[in-house]
Amino acid sequence: MSSKPKVLVAMSGGVDSSVAVHLLKEQGYEVIGVTMQQWPDDTPLPEGETGCCSLSAVEDARRVAQKLDIPHYVLNYKALFQEQVIDYFIEEYLKGRTPNPCMACNRVYRFGALLQKARELEIDYVATGHYARIYFDGARQKYVLAKGRDSHKDQSYFLYGFTQEQLARTLLPLGDYTKPQIREFAAQLGLSVAHKPESQEICFIPDNDYRRFLQEKAGRSLEPGPFLDEKGQVLGQHRGIACYTVGQRKGLGLALGTPVYVVDIDVERNAVIVGPEASLYSKGLLARNNNFILIEELTEPTEVTVKIRYRSQAVPATVQPSEEGVEVFFEQPQKAVTPGQAVVYYQGDLVLGGGIIENKYQ
Repeated sequence: MSSKPKVLVAMSGGVDSSVAVHLLKEQGYEVIGVTMQQWPDDTPLPEGETGCCSLSAVEDARRVAQKLDIPHYVLNYKALFQEQVIDYFIEEYLKGRTPNPCMACNRVYRFGALLQKARELEIDYVATGHYARIYFDGARQKYVLAKGRDSHKDQSYFLYGFTQEQLARTLLPLGDYTKPQIREFAAQLGLSVAHKPESQEICFIPDNDYRRFLQEKAGRSLEPGPFLDEKGQVLGQHRGIACYTVGQRKGLGLALGTPVYVVDIDVERNAVIVGPEASLYSKGLLARNNNFILIEELTEPTEVTVKIRYRSQAVPATVQPSEEGVEVFFEQPQKAVTPGQAVVYYQGDLVLGGGIIENKYQ
């Protein structure tokens, strides 16, 4: 019997998770590959679709596993993915919020389900191809989550919801590498996915038309309502609040002679509030459902940097506890703070914690 530590690697069929398998084998682990089948049965696959939910992705993962000489299994998680990710996505949009389904996928589905399967199979660790780092901090006597070395690919933002148990049992072998290095590894290994393009869209909406998706999946029609200016004057009719997000300018169908943006969504009035770009800036926000990694809980105002969306720059701010969650006050006003998105708090390269934006402070 092998005395090597075992690791269950989530293989999406892309270059990152494929090279993760290679790196872990090089580090002496016994690697088992799994692809989590999640494409909903009632959603037809577009021809040629290659995203992480697709059948071609399963085949890509299987070919890589064969090339790298590891066992590979396909696990059916369609029902769990529907419940924890897709249904959440739809419900949030119908509430006038803009969810990030990758957060729900990582927190509850990908790492939650993967770790549970590892426990059942008595496998020591799980691993993915995320660009972030996990290590044990002796001074703090706990595991910490740090940004990936590649600042352009750092994905620590998506992982702020980790518990200490999840951190202790998760390996992220790509954290010290850049994307070009990973592609070079794949090419040297002769992997067919070496130059596979990255998926840019929501994986379960491959054409990226989430408005069409919501219309089809909501189970009820999206109710039209008024466009209002900031004084409450009716400017026109919208197609349903789920079709809009804070900061949106295109596709409003309003000819007002001056550019306007979605500055707020009023669910109670079924109204979309529009205004000038200046109205998009906020001094702070309230975050709920917070999780902390470096500390047990936030007890006092703390200086941090924060990211209010994945592709935004981390900006200086102060976080402080409140009865409703965590209040964040920016050093400089920030544009298009969007309820439903994650806000992640950093101290240097380390993730202090994060939460879901509830509302913004003008």
